[in-house]
Amino acid sequence: MVTWVGGLMFFAFVLAPVAFHILPSTHEAGLVVGGTLIVLHRIGMACGTLFLLATSILWLSRRADRRTGYLIQLALVAIMLSITAYLQNSVLPRMERDRVQAGGDIDATPTDDPARRDFERLHPLSERFEGVALLAGLGIVFLMATQSDAPETVNS
Repeated sequence: MVTWVGGLMFFAFVLAPVAFHILPSTHEAGLVVGGTLIVLHRIGMACGTLFLLATSILWLSRRADRRTGYLIQLALVAIMLSITAYLQNSVLPRMERDRVQAGGDIDATPTDDPARRDFERLHPLSERFEGVALLAGLGIVFLMATQSDAPETVNS
């Protein structure tokens, strides 16, 4: 989970801003960011699936009164996996289709072009969904950090 959340944070706060600041055009930055996002989604799906399986095993092995934290983590990772699958299999392919229909460079396309308008509608949607996935992941990391299965000790 930490690998996935760290990747999301690196992408959002380092890679994307640096690419759009350093590269000579938003088109080139978009190609780097889009390609990186595809790889990040694959990593996320693998890490999320592993986390889901491992947390399910932990949930099954605990007494009923110790399962709540695991259940919340399972729900949050299911949200993350669903968002990532939706973005990877629906939103990003449509954005790529729009980019190709626009001649490869969205910024060089007139603002009234249907492909550009659709791309510009999907882009903030993608950002919001990635943000929700990041917040869900941070919630999981917080739960993992605060949840303890260690028996409580009583000071005498």
